[in-house]
Amino acid sequence: MKKLKTLPPKIHAALVGLLLAALFLFPLLGFSQYVYRVCVISVLYAILAMSLNLIAGVAGQISLGHIAFYGIGAYTSALLCVNLGVSVWLGILAAFLISMLFGLLIAIPTLKLSGGYLAILTMSFAEIIRLILLNWTDVTRGPMGILNIPKPKLFGYTIKSSAAFLYLVIIIAIVVYIALRNLIRSKFGRNLKALRDDEISSESMGINVYRHKVIAFVISTGIAGIAGALYASYMEFIDPTSFISDESTVILSMVVLGGMGNMNGSIIAAILLTVLPEALRSFSDYRMLVYGVVLVVMMLLKITDWGAVKRALKTAVTFKRER
Repeated sequence: MKKLKTLPPKIHAALVGLLLAALFLFPLLGFSQYVYRVCVISVLYAILAMSLNLIAGVAGQISLGHIAFYGIGAYTSALLCVNLGVSVWLGILAAFLISMLFGLLIAIPTLKLSGGYLAILTMSFAEIIRLILLNWTDVTRGPMGILNIPKPKLFGYTIKSSAAFLYLVIIIAIVVYIALRNLIRSKFGRNLKALRDDEISSESMGINVYRHKVIAFVISTGIAGIAGALYASYMEFIDPTSFISDESTVILSMVVLGGMGNMNGSIIAAILLTVLPEALRSFSDYRMLVYGVVLVVMMLLKITDWGAVKRALKTAVTFKRER
């Protein structure tokens, strides 16, 4: 089976660098709060896409319940900060640990499955979490949501503005990127790629396939919990409508369009698929048409054989010189 080729790594790295530089410069250019809010949400989606890429892209396990751990992280942090008065940073840590715990509880029985079965089970789990958030009113307040979630404080400074929060989420996204990149390049990451390509051969070479899948799943869900805690603190209000199952499909589409296993591509796709719908909002009549065309173009770019394109250009240049 022919492997789909993506943009060269150098181009991806350059695009990621440009996007991050643009986001860093945004607060200095005096844009509206709406623009900053879109930027913050796009970076949070980038964190979610990177975490899901560890499961779907590197380990080859399709999960359609990633939004559940995003919601678990958001509600864990929000409930601790509002009801118990803990700091936001402890709330983020708790969101990370609790999301990992739920990830472990789901991974142990389900990761012996694969393909469509795993996707259906994780999607069902996401729906169960949404219903719990909606109906357990004594704890989650149900459809009324949780209000007055505090902002994080750093060295006595409260990060209130969207511009300041943008810097915070970018820094955390960079930390997540470096951690996942090092993990993927480690022996553990190479084992994940091996079992993704051929589980039977990997197991015959001494790789504990089940344990590797569980560890990758738990790490991924913990990172999703961090993103959820950041979202709760930024919005200062959360309710179950922010964590519907459809969002898992959106996150997975970011991973697929960016390139399975390609961390840089996930960041680019997440930012583009978050910013584009907002940028096209003024063209309401043609918004989804343009959005669909952009998705098709991105897929075409994703499957383009860039080696063949380069060889064709070299051939054309050589032919022109000979003439």
